[in-house]
Amino acid sequence: MKKITSIQFKRKRKSVTNYRNRLKLILSGKDRLVIRKTSKHIIVQLAKFDEKGDVIITSASSNNLKKYGWQSGLKNIPAAYLTGLLAGKQAIEKNVKEAVLDAGLSKPVSNGRIYTALKGVIDAGVKIPAATDIFPPEDRISGKHISEKIPGLFKSTKEKIMSAKND
Repeated sequence: MKKITSIQFKRKRKSVTNYRNRLKLILSGKDRLVIRKTSKHIIVQLAKFDEKGDVIITSASSNNLKKYGWQSGLKNIPAAYLTGLLAGKQAIEKNVKEAVLDAGLSKPVSNGRIYTALKGVIDAGVKIPAATDIFPPEDRISGKHISEKIPGLFKSTKEKIMSAKND
């Protein structure tokens, strides 16, 4: 039997990984939708477990939205939704039908960016279990709370993402 060393749990000591939650997600047998917030971006990835390490099936960052004409902030609610929509569209193209949410150590807040990105992935067509009351209202997703210009920009960027071919 292999001896477990303290180096193997370095991520637990640094509060980077909650192994109990990770094990539950892996035992579900489904791909994981990993959503992370950084200080500048939103990152949405679909990951599959492998013994040698997770395999990233598809990845989208809010920084990718610039290719589709997005000219607003990259970490706000509309950007989170569009990033989720982009990742969901890529997942559908790679035949990912369902997944489970992996929010990591960040605490998902109802109407927050993590659930907004989740709604984008669901709207793209990936089946992910979630209650509908956790999502923000449509006017907030489209950016009406930020500026009068954002809803038009949001709509045009969403159309470009949905009509785009493989990236």
